Amino acid sequence: MSGEGEEEPLPTRVAMLAPPMALDGGLAEELKPPNLMQRIFSLFSNVRPGSDLNHFQLPPLFNMPKSQLQCYGETVYCVGADMLSRCARGRSSMERLVSVIAWSMSTIRPPIFGLAPYNPVLGETHHVTDGSINVLLEQVSHHPPVSALHATDSNENVELIWCQYPFPRFTGTCVEAVIHGNRLVKLSDFGETYEMNSPNLLIRLLPIPGIDWTGNVKIRCENSELEANLCYRGSNFLGFGGNRSVEGKIIESKSFKVLYEIQGHWDKSVTMKDMQSGEATVFYDAKEAISNLKTPILKDAKEIWESESAVVWGGVSLGILNKDWEKAREAKRNIEERERRLARERKSKGVAWSPKHFTLSQRKDGGWDCWPIQPSVPPAPIVVPP
Repeated sequence: MSGEGEEEPLPTRVAMLAPPMALDGGLAEELKPPNLMQRIFSLFSNVRPGSDLNHFQLPPLFNMPKSQLQCYGETVYCVGADMLSRCARGRSSMERLVSVIAWSMSTIRPPIFGLAPYNPVLGETHHVTDGSINVLLEQVSHHPPVSALHATDSNENVELIWCQYPFPRFTGTCVEAVIHGNRLVKLSDFGETYEMNSPNLLIRLLPIPGIDWTGNVKIRCENSELEANLCYRGSNFLGFGGNRSVEGKIIESKSFKVLYEIQGHWDKSVTMKDMQSGEATVFYDAKEAISNLKTPILKDAKEIWESESAVVWGGVSLGILNKDWEKAREAKRNIEERERRLARERKSKGVAWSPKHFTLSQRKDGGWDCWPIQPSVPPAPIVVPP
């Protein structure tokens, strides 16, 4: 007990930063998740096909020790090679487009079957610096779950703006998470903006368990009148086929003339074939891009925000990494109860919540747009070691 007149000390903040998801090693190697199929089946036994899973709460046993915001951010700041800088150094529009395609592939990371990141709470943030690039994410909506990302690199004059909102549905044999929203890559020195979407995540439960990135991705630059159409393919119903394959083409937007054909596997290498000369070259090497990734570290504990993902979920992540499931459950329950209490308080006061770092607007088609309030992202207290 504190003495009379003394304030009760605040609890120590726990900021947990787990290894990133990489091509090899990383978080998958550290967790070494057991066979969870029986538990997964029991988990979904009362969920009807077609159900919206946005409100479905996973127990910590099925969580990896990081938030979805951290997973999004890692695809930008955890890289083996500086793929983003290459985009800004291309000598021609075609060279820059090819670099943007390669960079977009580097944001596809091998998911861990049976484990999912935490659903971010409203207003949660994730702020990290890697060299000259500063990355900031915020959960700008909870229902639906909309995540916004802003990253700026003053050395290369590159800016990223994302607005993403997954819509997971249980179909009876699989869970399909359709990733809505757009990603923008702005190369200021060339006046070029590349707009693209994300592939979807398909989790197969029957007959052969597995998890794949699938679907069509379009990368378009209106300024250069060039675009790429990609198709990510996973295994078929029986678990065979084009696992982690990608194919597509680069075309002229107006004439639809095919300039290059793209083919390969996003977890190995991808080639592009010149349709005029017939020459094929490797333009993406997954081992170079997403191997030997470094875990971010906390450089300045005094500057970290209370809303930081690593702080919000610190107690849960600590419990998971220590396999102390009771502490993890208690910490997660406390977070969920706090969020419900804050929502009730806002409702009773008639106060509408608004993001701190982004503006959020809904389009006529039901989609969402997010735009950063500040023109650039400041350095972060969490950094990726050199």
